[in-house]
Amino acid sequence: MSRMIRSRKFALVSVVALPLLAGGFMLQSRVRAGSQALLDQVLQLVSERYVDTLDTGQLYEKAARGLVKELNDPYSELLAPKELKAFTTNTGGRYGGIGMQIEPQQNQIVISKVFPNTPAEAAGVREGDHIVQIDTLRVVNWTTQQAQDQLMGTPGTKVTVKFARPGVGTPIEVHFTRAVIHVPAVRYAISFGANGDRVGYVPLDRFNETAAQEVQDAVRALEKQNVRGIVLDFRGNPGGILDQSLAISNLFLKDGQEIASIRARNGDTQPYVAHGTPFVPATPLVVLTDEYTASASEIVAGALQDHDRALIIGQTSFGKGLVQSVFNLDGGYALKLTTAKWYTPSGRSIQKERKFENGHFVEAQPDTTAETESVKKTRPAYKSDAGRLVYGGGGITPDVIVADDTLTSAEQRLAKALAAKQQDFYTTYYDYSLQLSKGIGTNFTVQPQWRDELLRRLEAKGVTIDRKDWDASARYVNRLLEQRVARFAFGDSTAKRRDLPYDAPLRRAIELLDRGTTQKELFAIAQASSPMSTTQSKRQ
Repeated sequence: MSRMIRSRKFALVSVVALPLLAGGFMLQSRVRAGSQALLDQVLQLVSERYVDTLDTGQLYEKAARGLVKELNDPYSELLAPKELKAFTTNTGGRYGGIGMQIEPQQNQIVISKVFPNTPAEAAGVREGDHIVQIDTLRVVNWTTQQAQDQLMGTPGTKVTVKFARPGVGTPIEVHFTRAVIHVPAVRYAISFGANGDRVGYVPLDRFNETAAQEVQDAVRALEKQNVRGIVLDFRGNPGGILDQSLAISNLFLKDGQEIASIRARNGDTQPYVAHGTPFVPATPLVVLTDEYTASASEIVAGALQDHDRALIIGQTSFGKGLVQSVFNLDGGYALKLTTAKWYTPSGRSIQKERKFENGHFVEAQPDTTAETESVKKTRPAYKSDAGRLVYGGGGITPDVIVADDTLTSAEQRLAKALAAKQQDFYTTYYDYSLQLSKGIGTNFTVQPQWRDELLRRLEAKGVTIDRKDWDASARYVNRLLEQRVARFAFGDSTAKRRDLPYDAPLRRAIELLDRGTTQKELFAIAQASSPMSTTQSKRQ
């Protein structure tokens, strides 16, 4: 081992000693050589003197991981072969598995979502179930990565999973055949309004390998309904594949218009532009964003805003404008490294400056995500193609700020109490909603006795709830029951229709699209009805 490290040191020093061209460069070379000597000396001492024997490969991997970790960049990481496989799967959208999303909860692996038309759905797996065994392996204090490695595999192969479900005495054993799972980017597309006066709605959950085609198919179906405008919902969309963000932008922008550009530390700029005839050249567009809209979602939103192709409504997006490049390494490893920043066509940096400390983001400046129209005006100002003011400072700032409906104090206390017994609450809520969904009509309403019965069942499970808070939170509980019952009985699209009274940003988007027949009119109406415009007109 020591011979290997000494020879590696000699090779590295030889490389940096070659180009001795000028005094400044010679000094840089000496510093670099000294730094390399430091690394090699540490490696050699750990290899020869550390109390435990370390495998050579492990030693170098630990050194590489430590280097990347000390960049203090949560987006840069060294991917081992299994991690690279998982990364490729998550961004690609297709894999051999059983069709469920998992997450850690209180040292357990819990099912957080079951995807439609998958082996998991066919077997009756429920959200809230937790995995206790995979094949012969007991699942105790596992990470999601460990569970995912065991659940995924070649399509057609078998895997046996045991699930624990509160209220069921023995684990539920299910024998699965792995299948190619496609997680849709667009789960549904619907329209709101009466015939001849409809507004289309397309929720985009992720930028996977089929996102652009799914958006195009959804918009095509809505255009056949003669919708007067379309809402693209990017709320909660964490991003994904770059090419898909470019392809979706291309659906709406003119040939030659810039979509975005990346700028590296050496000053090099690489622009990305739209090509060909836009699929949807004139239909008025609204894009909804929130604080969880990130990355590829922000590229599309920023391009459509800067080129006056869409009105942005909601909250300022997350502000992830860093470019990660994946470099394949020897041994099946890969390095995902931040190499540049994204900029919108008007020159706004998408990246919101923040530090990463102790596993959490810390804002470099006071948080302005949940901002108001007046606070928005304090951001750096830029101009769109038509001269409209758009705002920088990180993230995509909406043209119209609309906050989600806020919880009352009683609702916040209730939500906190339910979170303390999350699994018991979720299973009880799930089972009761499923029971209620049997035989109801599409026009059902949540009854007071439903709330009373849910409370009784929760208390029987040991969930402590203040009755005054429960009664004062009727609207909050009604929404929970209405959403879950509608989803069970009629699917996601019907559940969304029923959620409209609780969705302030979407209601605002539909209201504005009902009044504007062109994109230009839409901008004018939004500007005229903004709180700042109203205040200014009163002052004149």
